[in-house]
Amino acid sequence: MDAAGPTRLDNAEWNLELRGESEVQRVDRNFIELLQELRVAQTGVQILFGFMLALPFTPRFVALSTWQHGVYLATLACSALAAALLIAPVGYHRMVFRRRLKHQLVESGHRYAVAGLVLLLLALVGGVDLAASTLIGPWAALLAAVLAGVFVTFWFLLPLRARAAVLD
Repeated sequence: MDAAGPTRLDNAEWNLELRGESEVQRVDRNFIELLQELRVAQTGVQILFGFMLALPFTPRFVALSTWQHGVYLATLACSALAAALLIAPVGYHRMVFRRRLKHQLVESGHRYAVAGLVLLLLALVGGVDLAASTLIGPWAALLAAVLAGVFVTFWFLLPLRARAAVLD
């Protein structure tokens, strides 16, 4: 049997047959993997959020246009919401600790992480747009759009394509 596994076996059967992993072990492994992924994303969003919080206190901030202030506010909100969603599995875990709900924790954490990544993408693109708009003016929107395309491609489209290939 190849590493991709046949499409006839469900995930639990595949893990048991190829890894010798029970359902409980799989959920524990999935939780550990989720935590590792969240650590990477949380660091990025926290740095961005800190930068965004400090920005209004710089002397040049008042010179930004109304449109740039709008981009700033949207980016600040996206980074705050991304942080909330990427940290949410921690709160969830604390609330369901020792209640045998790790499977639900992993499922919810997965959904929070995906939504958090979408908001992080928007915050990163907004941050680049805001910074670049002070340097290159209206061309910043094009740069932001290109970066959004790169993020969407690497974070979502390529993984979804690989996922679809396994299901075929």
